[in-house]
Amino acid sequence: MPAARESLLDAAYTALARRSWSTVRMVDVAAAAGVSRQTLYNEFGSKEGLARALVRREADGYLVGVDRALGAHADARDRLTATAEWTTSAARENALVRAMLTGCWSERLPSPTLSAVPSSSAVPAQRRADGPLPSPGDFVAVVRDRAVAALAGPGAARPDTADLARSCELVVRLALSCVAAPPGEGGVGELVRSALTPAHRALLS
Repeated sequence: MPAARESLLDAAYTALARRSWSTVRMVDVAAAAGVSRQTLYNEFGSKEGLARALVRREADGYLVGVDRALGAHADARDRLTATAEWTTSAARENALVRAMLTGCWSERLPSPTLSAVPSSSAVPAQRRADGPLPSPGDFVAVVRDRAVAALAGPGAARPDTADLARSCELVVRLALSCVAAPPGEGGVGELVRSALTPAHRALLS
């Protein structure tokens, strides 16, 4: 029931924007989505299952934005800058993304365990949500590897791939530092451009 599932996740996200997760009631989420409470439990199993699915969806949405940023420009430095800018804006606008990227979960948010949980769900999407959730370190690795793949090109076996990976990781970690401590004038884009030394720029050209 994909449409109902998305409606329930939207309703849960809206409820979370208004109050802390501990006060969000399953019956209210179901009513806001226009489905029965039984449908909600059939999809997610429990409030913890709903939380895991919501976190998984927001993580996937962030990574879709990463891919979009990496494909938005021809110049490699502009791609990395766009990725860093997307990371900081996504974290600023979405409390769940910020918590996932930093590992800092406030009392207002759900805080599902990152390890996999036993799942007897018949819903494939929920079985995926019940699998391991990404840690901040996982996000660094995933975004770095996607950046390397985008910049090196399909099937490329460049001898300097390790150096390219380090340059990409530098940008990712710089973006995450800006999530924790927002930059001043010029923003993260200016920081990324200034951090990419001539050696880095040579790798990206």
